[in-house]
Amino acid sequence: MKSSILFLVIAALIAAGLWGYGTFIAKPRPPHQRPVGATSPGDRRVVKSDADWKKVLDRSAYNVLRNSDTEWAGSSPLNEEHRPGTFVCAACRNPLFRSTAKFESGTGWPSFYQPILSNAIYTEADGNRTEVRCSVCDGHLGHVFEDGPEPTGLRYCMNGVAMQFKPAATQP
Repeated sequence: MKSSILFLVIAALIAAGLWGYGTFIAKPRPPHQRPVGATSPGDRRVVKSDADWKKVLDRSAYNVLRNSDTEWAGSSPLNEEHRPGTFVCAACRNPLFRSTAKFESGTGWPSFYQPILSNAIYTEADGNRTEVRCSVCDGHLGHVFEDGPEPTGLRYCMNGVAMQFKPAATQP
């Protein structure tokens, strides 16, 4: 009886298109291809082999930055970071966002309304979302949505593990 019900549930999920690759079974992503024309500040580039990235990034940062994973909502200490300073890419230290552009989105991820420079990041389609990547090392940072505050109306919803915070220098 229980196995019949389980079979029916799985059959219904398959028929509804909810069971399969990309939903419950992770499928490998193809290697990332940088968009033609993407630039970075000062045309700086950091390119490393997969093995080299594994040497310099901890496991969670590697999974997010290089495999486009997502950290658990509310897990990043950067959610509570409110000091003046700059959020930089955890892989290549590219400056990404000023603390003055950070806002509380209530989503569980550090959120910003604009990057520090327009070419500090680049975006590309990711299904029904828009992915955000570091323009220097191509690392996956998060996604951008059109439900943010003024002046841009954007919400850059970033994985905290993909960034590090650099406090502003204090004057004596």
